[in-house]
Amino acid sequence: MENSKNVLIINDMPGYGKVALAAMLPVLSNLGHSVYNLPTALVSNTLDYGKFTILDTTDYMVKAIEVWKQLGFQFDCITTGFLASAAQVGIIRDFIASQKKEGLLVMTDPIMADEGKLYNGVTEETVENMRRLIGVADVIVPNLTEAEFLTGLYEGQQSLTRDQVRRVIDALREFGPRSVVITSGQQAETGEHAVWGYDHRAGEYFCIPFQFIDVHFPGTGDMFSAVLVGELLGGTAFQGAVRRAMDVLETLIDLEKGEIEKNKGIRIEKFLDVLKQ
Repeated sequence: MENSKNVLIINDMPGYGKVALAAMLPVLSNLGHSVYNLPTALVSNTLDYGKFTILDTTDYMVKAIEVWKQLGFQFDCITTGFLASAAQVGIIRDFIASQKKEGLLVMTDPIMADEGKLYNGVTEETVENMRRLIGVADVIVPNLTEAEFLTGLYEGQQSLTRDQVRRVIDALREFGPRSVVITSGQQAETGEHAVWGYDHRAGEYFCIPFQFIDVHFPGTGDMFSAVLVGELLGGTAFQGAVRRAMDVLETLIDLEKGEIEKNKGIRIEKFLDVLKQ
């Protein structure tokens, strides 16, 4: 791949299940990029099983970053996902600042909520810390619930009008990110499910409807983010990259919807050929 880049994924690592690092690594590697990782936590399994244990790796992150600085490691893209502690926000912000160079792409998925409510254990302090983190991102990919809690607008609503969406996007942009993608929304006017966003290069708001498939897999947001950033690094224009990520996820969900044990997520390695279609 001519546009192969060094990509650092900062996210949790599950022992069982295709979410976070386990979901993103195969996608970005298959798209031809050199992929590295900095785990924010070790998680026994996807949280959908109801029982799990989490090991906070904040101390490891500090030590690993110090070694990387001594060795002079550099990245073309840094993506962030689940954070296990408030301290990790400052650690990541400082590391991104130390990596700043022309062309560095920073993408943040502020993982903290879904379906109208915050995840268990997520507090207002967590929300405030995420506001600080998205401020150093070029692209953010919250779902609708996360976008609402970050901005304080329309909290709990599952559908928004076109004007309401623009208010949320503009409020998100005030925190600092240049481009915004809001996933898992529903248009109040039409009832259609859609991905909304703002493309800073084109200076355009956009709305891309999609066919909703009524099944739930953990990790689909991580795979969406991986395809999106992989396409952007490969030179695809922003809205084209969003559409490509949507198409890939729709295909993956459709292929896997008959799987009985959905809590482990989509078996991405089985369907990597979808990325070449």
